[in-house]
Amino acid sequence: MSGGRAGGSGEAPGSGGGSGAPAANGAATGSGAAPGSGAAAGSAGGRLFVVATPIGNLGDVTYRAVEVLRAVPLVAAEDTRLTRRLCARYEITTHLVSYHARSGRGRELELLEHLRSGRDLALVTDAGTPLVSDPGGELASAWAAEGGAVVPIPGASAVLAALVASGLSAARWTFEGFLPRSGRERRDRLSRIAADERACVLYEAPSRVPATVADLAAAAGAERRAAICRELTKIHEEVVRGPLGELAARAAAGAILLRGEFAIVVEAVPGSGAAAKQPAREGQPSMEEARADVARLMASGLRRSEAVRQVAAATGLDRRELYRPD
Repeated sequence: MSGGRAGGSGEAPGSGGGSGAPAANGAATGSGAAPGSGAAAGSAGGRLFVVATPIGNLGDVTYRAVEVLRAVPLVAAEDTRLTRRLCARYEITTHLVSYHARSGRGRELELLEHLRSGRDLALVTDAGTPLVSDPGGELASAWAAEGGAVVPIPGASAVLAALVASGLSAARWTFEGFLPRSGRERRDRLSRIAADERACVLYEAPSRVPATVADLAAAAGAERRAAICRELTKIHEEVVRGPLGELAARAAAGAILLRGEFAIVVEAVPGSGAAAKQPAREGQPSMEEARADVARLMASGLRRSEAVRQVAAATGLDRRELYRPD
């Protein structure tokens, strides 16, 4: 969930540091030969292991992740200082090299050359799974485009942890990452979240939580249920649940500590289940007429979310359909 902070060693991949010795038993990797021992049979070059790391509690790392990190000759880390804490906890002595959002094309080319030479590489981020709102996507895409092996090592996920902790129905859900800070793209994303029949998870920086929750309440309605999840799996873990309007008021009043890592979960648009898909009843207005009613209410000064809520309550029509343009 980090923002790609720079830090740690700037040494070239594969130089010095760590034993780099391959593990004797490679069964845990599930992809042929042990990590660090070169390419698996039939593939060109080494393998890129995309390794999930804990999102806060170091005890959440998997056995397989530890074995891979011990076995590969090199680990590319978003912030080597943070990754060293994990390595120290589990006696991992593999050489680390920094690879973050501001590393530049040169570092990516160095890592690709390392893989082309037949040596394996592990990619880790500060917390969670690389490629999810974190750097690493370009490296994985480039190596896959060359026919190289990209091996996922699954583990902790802030998205799934937030969905579980939210207490909301989440049989279907979407992930928005970080919203744009302003402008039309932000408004469009908020509108899509408001009309979505799936629950939505998004990340936010601490200082922007009050504004984002207020914008979500304005777009989706003050009564839409949500959860603000802070510091998941850490000592100060906190989950605040309630209607968006209430959560916005609490955040604005300083009742929610704006410190740490945040994930926000918003429930699906109400009325998006099977009952909403029933055919129109006799005497029920058409969708076009109902949307015209929404437009008239908005012209009188109501927010779109409130106008949709009132028309949906009066007609029994699906809120999600009322949000959509003609």
